[in-house]
Amino acid sequence: MSHYKGVDFYQLDRNLSEDERGVRETVRRFVDQRFLPDVKKHFRDGTFPLELATEMGSMGLLGSAINGPDCPGLSYTMYGLICEELERGDSGLRSFASVQGSLVMWPIATYGTEQQKQQWLPALAAGHKIGCFGLTEPDHGSDPGGMKTHAKRDGEDWILNGTKLWITNANTADVAVVWARCSEGVVGFLVERGTPGFSTNPIHGKFSLRASDTGELVFDNVRLPESSRLPLAKGLRAPLACLNEARYGIAWGAVGAAKDCYDTALRYAGQREQFGKPLSGFQLVQQKLVTMLTEITKAQALVLQLARLKDDGVNDVPLVSLSKRNNVAMALDCARTARDILGAAGITDEFSPGRHMANLESVITYEGTHDIHTLIVGAEITGVAAYR
Repeated sequence: MSHYKGVDFYQLDRNLSEDERGVRETVRRFVDQRFLPDVKKHFRDGTFPLELATEMGSMGLLGSAINGPDCPGLSYTMYGLICEELERGDSGLRSFASVQGSLVMWPIATYGTEQQKQQWLPALAAGHKIGCFGLTEPDHGSDPGGMKTHAKRDGEDWILNGTKLWITNANTADVAVVWARCSEGVVGFLVERGTPGFSTNPIHGKFSLRASDTGELVFDNVRLPESSRLPLAKGLRAPLACLNEARYGIAWGAVGAAKDCYDTALRYAGQREQFGKPLSGFQLVQQKLVTMLTEITKAQALVLQLARLKDDGVNDVPLVSLSKRNNVAMALDCARTARDILGAAGITDEFSPGRHMANLESVITYEGTHDIHTLIVGAEITGVAAYR
């Protein structure tokens, strides 16, 4: 099949600067040349191409919108375009960049000391060090306020105990941003791999996000110095603010997955013949393609406006929740529709929609489920928090 040219029915590219389009094209080439040739093998083997980390770092793809020592400091619009192209490749690739930037570098840049910023941000931005984010627990996903992981003061140190689950980059991370409950509320720590009592375990048997490292973090009487604590992170609002940053990237990334599904289905329908003519000549197939294109176009407009708002300093959580909620559900519908158009070919990994479909089942759940984001927006418009 021919090279991917993008999907822009409403000419939204007119609203992008030359630099913004240039960033997107650079990432598009990277995904096409360096990632897509091997994604099938990684998805089959359940592995992530960690060798790409330093290359991604050199391109400014890790912590793209983070301001700090040796960080890219790009706009949120550029960061969104980067996420879109990365997830066009695979949700696992975008997840890697999202966790590294929004969930590890962002809290260090926002809540950390100058020493912590100098120690970690340059290495994380370059891809020389990998990070993960420990909030979700075996018994507490949508309700992080119920976390059982706890930290207790012991002289000048802290003793950390607990378990985190479903953690992206768990088994490859050099440092974990870990959230725990203490007598003063929720606090955050930087826990380095190799610290006594800190171990990680991979999760096996995943149907989804197979080209991604997912695991468990275990803390068994881990002794941490006060210098490992993120001093400006106070209460549950701190980790939730990190999640809001990551959700923004997800809202963009889902559009990339949907575009790839649509583009694959459109080209397949033009080449596959049944009853003496291409599938694209049948009314029902055209209806499916038009529905996909319509929903993608609406989602593109949504995240572009969200990006402009964030670049103007508007960072309201419900705005991000609406985009994440809409766009991931839209992408999942597109993946299923594309799989349907491809027929039996759609259930093999020769084509991407089945892989995107499996991945998006995770994406619609993590960083706030579809239902939780519904309730966040619902609370904003009604003034009543239904999830309490």
